Amino acid sequence: MALEAYQAKRNFKVTPEPSGSRRSTRSAAPATLSFVIQKHDASRLHYDFRLELDGVLKSWAVTRGPSLNPDEKRLAVHVEDHPLDYGDFEGTIPKGQYGGGTVLLWDRGTWTPNGDPHKGYKKGHLEFDLEGEKLSGRWHLVRMHGKPGEKQENWLLIKAEDEDARRKGDILKQRPESVKSGRKIEEVTKHPDATWDSRPKGASKPAAKTVSTRAKPQRRDWPKGSEKAAMPDFVEPELAKLKAKAPSSKGWIHEIKFDGYRLQVRLENGKAVLLTRSGLDWTEKFGREIADAFAALPARSAILDGEIVVERENGASDFSALQSDLSERRHDRFVFYAFDLLYLDGYDLRQAKVTDRKRLLEALLAGDAGMIRYSQHFTESGTVVLEHARQLGLEGIVSKLADSEYVSGRTGDWVKSKCLERQEFVIGGYVPSTAMKNAIGSLAMGVYRKGKLAHVGRVGTGFSVNVAQELYRTLSAMEQKDNSFDDDLTTEERRGLVYVTPKLVAEVEFQAWSADGNLRHAAFRGLREDKAPEDVMPELINIPARELPQSSVTLTHPDRIYWPDEGVTKQGLASYYARVWRFIEPYVTKRPLALLRCPDGIAGHQRFFQKHSWKGMNPNIEQITDPKDKGGEKLLRIMDFDGMVALVQSAVLEIHPWGATTDSWERPDMITMDLDPADGVSWSDIIAAANELKKRLEAAGLAAFVKTSGGKGLHVVTPLKPKASWVEVKAFAKALADGMSKDQPDKYLATATKAKRTGKIFIDYLRNGRGNTAVAAYSTRARPGAAVSMPLEWTELTEEIGPAYFTVDNAPARLDGLRSDPWADFFAAAVPLEKQK
Repeated sequence: MALEAYQAKRNFKVTPEPSGSRRSTRSAAPATLSFVIQKHDASRLHYDFRLELDGVLKSWAVTRGPSLNPDEKRLAVHVEDHPLDYGDFEGTIPKGQYGGGTVLLWDRGTWTPNGDPHKGYKKGHLEFDLEGEKLSGRWHLVRMHGKPGEKQENWLLIKAEDEDARRKGDILKQRPESVKSGRKIEEVTKHPDATWDSRPKGASKPAAKTVSTRAKPQRRDWPKGSEKAAMPDFVEPELAKLKAKAPSSKGWIHEIKFDGYRLQVRLENGKAVLLTRSGLDWTEKFGREIADAFAALPARSAILDGEIVVERENGASDFSALQSDLSERRHDRFVFYAFDLLYLDGYDLRQAKVTDRKRLLEALLAGDAGMIRYSQHFTESGTVVLEHARQLGLEGIVSKLADSEYVSGRTGDWVKSKCLERQEFVIGGYVPSTAMKNAIGSLAMGVYRKGKLAHVGRVGTGFSVNVAQELYRTLSAMEQKDNSFDDDLTTEERRGLVYVTPKLVAEVEFQAWSADGNLRHAAFRGLREDKAPEDVMPELINIPARELPQSSVTLTHPDRIYWPDEGVTKQGLASYYARVWRFIEPYVTKRPLALLRCPDGIAGHQRFFQKHSWKGMNPNIEQITDPKDKGGEKLLRIMDFDGMVALVQSAVLEIHPWGATTDSWERPDMITMDLDPADGVSWSDIIAAANELKKRLEAAGLAAFVKTSGGKGLHVVTPLKPKASWVEVKAFAKALADGMSKDQPDKYLATATKAKRTGKIFIDYLRNGRGNTAVAAYSTRARPGAAVSMPLEWTELTEEIGPAYFTVDNAPARLDGLRSDPWADFFAAAVPLEKQK
C-alpha cells in the first residue's frame, strides 16, 4: 500500500497525526528496521502493530493485542501503510476524524526478518524477531485465506515457542504504560489537547517515581495488590531477560547479580525447605544450619526468592567456591541473599509492586546479618549501576520495573545486564590432564541449536585440583564411543578427546565468541545441576571481542594448575595476561626483572626468587648486562608478549620490575611507596595513609597514583621524568616516610623493625634503591586467592574493596568494562624530581 490511502483518510489541519509528506531520512536499506505498537482507544480498543519496510510502516490492527502465549493466535487486520514518523506519535485524534480517540505508544524497538521479508510479505508468512522494550523473541504474521467478498486482509499474529514465550500472565495488563511518557491511556484521554508528548500543553514532565531502599513498614501493613490466600505450591521463578545495556530510564530498580544458586525458600509450620528454580528439594544439600536460620525468622509462613552464595575473603561471591563447598559438604560459608518476598503469613504478595514486596522483606530480615541477608537495590540509572559493577569486577546487575508484579517466566519486567560473557554449556567430552593422574585437563562444550548439540570449543582452566579429579571420576563413567556432538569435529578438535553422554551442564565464563563460533579465553565456573542439558541454548548478547595479542611460545602442560583452590592453570594465566596486556606492557617490558617462580604452583615446595637465568629458560626472556656490573651474572628482561608468555611457561607467578628502564638504567622513572600494615590495622587506616601520601606528593608538585598490592596493603606510585639519580630518588622517598612517621608516630613507621610495628603501617621506601623492585601493576601474586595488583582511581579507594579484592578471575571483567584506564596518564604526568624544592 502507498501513503495515498493514509493521507486520503485524514484532515491534517485538524488531526495532530504526521502527514507523511516529509520524506524519510532513513537510508534505502537501513541497518536496522523499526517496529512500533500503539494502543489505540478508538470506537473499539485495539493495538496497532507496525513494521518498517520499504520506507513505510506496514500496519495491522490487532483486535485483542499481542500475546506471549504461543497457543493464542491473535487476529491482525491489515490496514493502510503509515509514515515512519508515525512511529513516535502519541496523543489524541479528535472525534469525527478517522480513528478518533487516544493513541498511546505501547512498545517500540527493532525487528529482524528471518529470510527475505518481501517474499514473506507477498507469500503471506512473515517470520521475524522483535527486540523491543516489552516484546522480544521470535514471532509470526500469517495471512488467512479470505472469504469471498471480504475487503480486509486478515492475518494472525502468533508468538513462537522460545524462551521469551509465556503461558501465564497477560503482558497487556502487566505493562499498560507508554514507553515514551510512562503514562497510562486514561491519563492521556483526560487531556483532549494532548499531542506528541502525551502531556497537556504547558504541563511539566510527570514526576519520577521514587523508591526508598531503607523504608521499614509494619509487617502487617499489607501493600496494594496483596491478597489473603492459602500458601501456593512451588512458584515457578520470574526470570530476567538478557540485554546488552541496563535500562537507563526512570521507574527501574537495580540489584547486584549474584554468583550462586537461585533458590526459593518456603517457610511453613516452623520448617524451611530450599527448592531450586526447577523445584528440586536441596535442603539437605545446603545443610540444616541455613534451613534453621530461615525457620528462626519472625514469620509463620513465607516464600522468599533469592540466591545462595559463598563469598571469598575479598567479599565477592564465587560460584567455583560454592561448588567446592558443596562437594566437600562444607556448610559454614553459605550466605543467602533474599531479593523478593512472594508470600507472608497468609497473604499472597505476587500482585503487589516489587518495591512494596521488598519493603516487607527488608522488615522481615531486619537485624539479620548472618547467613540470611537482604539484597539492597539502587534507584540510580542502570548505566551508572552497571558501570560501578564493572569497576568492581562483578558478574553484572539485574534491573526490575519498580511497579511490576511477580510473574513466573521471562516477562521482560526483569532484565539482566552482564559485565562479562557467562552462560551454561553442555559437556560433550573431556581431555585427560597431562599434569595430573586421574584428572581432566579440559572439557569439550556444546549448546543446542534447533535440537542438535553443536560443538563450541574447549575450556581448559578454572578447575581446582579436587574438581578436576572429581570431574574425571564422573565423566569417565559416562564415556561413549560415538561423537557426542551433532556436527563433525576437525582433527584438532578431536585430538585427545574422550566422548561422554551429554548429560552434565557447566557454567562457563569467557571473553567472547570467535568468528568460527567457538569460545575465546573460557574458564570453568562449576556444574549446574539445576538445569537440564536440552534447555541450554546460546544466549543472544555478545560483548564484542577485543583484539588480543597472540604468542608463538608453546605452553607445555597447559592444564598444570598454579592456584589449586581457584583452579587457575598455566593456560588460564596466559589468558589473563593476554587480556590485560594492553595495560601491563609499559610496566614490565624493557625493565630488569626479579621473578618469583613456582614450578609446582603456589602449593608446591619449589619457590625461586630469581634475577638471573635458569636452565632451559625460554629465549624470549632476554639476558642483559648491568652496565655497573659487567662481569657479574646477567639480568633478565622481556620485550614483548612472547616474553610474557615465556614467563608463564616458566611458572613465573609474580613479576617485580625495577623502577627504571634499560634505556635509562641510572635514572628511575617512578617512585613506589609500599604501605605495609601490621596485623590488625584496619583497611580504612591504610586508605587514610595512602591519601596522606598523595597529599604530600602533590604538595611537592608530583603526581600520585594508587594500586592494590594484591597482598595486605596499597602502593602509591609516582611517575618521574628520568633525570634524578637512584640516590636522589631514594633520599626523597625516605624523607616522605620519615615525615609521616615523625608527624604521626602512633600510626606510621619508617623503619622495618618488626618489634615496633604493632598497630602501625610501615611506610616502605626501600623499593626505590638501585636493584630493588616492587610488584608490577597487574601482576599476579603467588598467594591463595590468585589476587593481582590492581591500579585504581583514587575515588575507587573505598571500603568496598580490599588489598586482595581483584583476582585473575574478576580483573579482566573490570578492565574490559572500564571507560578509561585509571593509569592512562601515568607517564604523561611525570615531572623531573630535581625541580622539587
